[in-house]
Amino acid sequence: MEKKQILLLPGPTPVPPAVLRAMGTPAIDHRGPEFRELLSEVTEGIKEIYQTQNDLLILTASGTGGMEAAVTNFLSPGEKALVVSIGAFGDRFERICRAYDVEPEVLTYEWGTAARAEDVAERLRRDTAGEIKAILVQHNETSTGVLNDLEAISRARGDHPALLIVDAISGLVAADLKTDAWGLDVVITGSQKAFMIPPGLAMLSVSQRAWEAAARCKNRRYYFDLQAAKEFFAKGQTPFTPAVSVFFGLREALKMLRAEGLAAAFARHRLYRDMIRAGVKALGLELLAPDEIASPAVTAVKTPAGLTPRDIRTPLREKYGVVTAGGQGKLSDSIFRFGHLGYVDPTDLVSALAALEMVLAEKGFSVSPGAGVAAAEAVWRRYLG
Repeated sequence: MEKKQILLLPGPTPVPPAVLRAMGTPAIDHRGPEFRELLSEVTEGIKEIYQTQNDLLILTASGTGGMEAAVTNFLSPGEKALVVSIGAFGDRFERICRAYDVEPEVLTYEWGTAARAEDVAERLRRDTAGEIKAILVQHNETSTGVLNDLEAISRARGDHPALLIVDAISGLVAADLKTDAWGLDVVITGSQKAFMIPPGLAMLSVSQRAWEAAARCKNRRYYFDLQAAKEFFAKGQTPFTPAVSVFFGLREALKMLRAEGLAAAFARHRLYRDMIRAGVKALGLELLAPDEIASPAVTAVKTPAGLTPRDIRTPLREKYGVVTAGGQGKLSDSIFRFGHLGYVDPTDLVSALAALEMVLAEKGFSVSPGAGVAAAEAVWRRYLG
């Protein structure tokens, strides 16, 4: 019998049956009136989640495509960007900058820690010549399970003219993000995370300040030309063939999120974070990120001494059907990660913790039977009131 899986990745995430059914909608003309209506509807729905009145563009691409678009459309060759890196995806921003001849100045932090707004403020104060044209930062660092304080980083920018470009690929919907109120110029996200749909779409909000920078930008681009995307959007189209079926899924997912409400979605993801963290601690394992900066989307767990991440992840998947993620980069041999965003529910997390307990016991670790489950259930009961 085929084994059912509990998919607890930072992405792709589980897809609700209603979204899968919507994606089976017959194909339509992506240059016709039906797609024009669909594009308009989902764009307005995403803007609600972004909490923005800025322009919102949807690309058929991965989240990394959105990151690349954010570099190539707003930064010219030879210009400097301050890359605030707290993990693998901050490092990815650096590599994208170098690929397009943008000069990255990297403000690096130990993986598992958050960026400090005062460091950003201090660096910008020293930039008296205005060389830094943009600040590139993660909302939620997927590789480490750390949530940055974007509001504080935006305040730290003060009146410096640099654009604030944010990778919110794994953070949006899982944690609050106020694009307009916090003065975020470009915000990137992807479909396969808390939006609960398959990979294939990258979304970017663009402020007026960012469009002014785009008008001056001399970098090369073709597929990721956001000015072209804006012009085609005015006609109810995209420059190139869109992933129409994923758009249908997006429309259904947005209906679900609107019915739930943003505040409820944030609370739900905090519950998932707290359940996993309580359960893991009760099993005697150490977490990478401290509680005060812990991500509501993904939790990184340090592998016990004497084991590798594969020693944990393989039996979780093959024996118990629980799919987790490994570490990335310098953490690939020392952590494993639980994704708990999107179409996940508390029973998935309780089952995963029960499976983790059994794997640890099988590996010879002394665990108190039911300790992880009991700790997670206690958090769940408090949430239910």
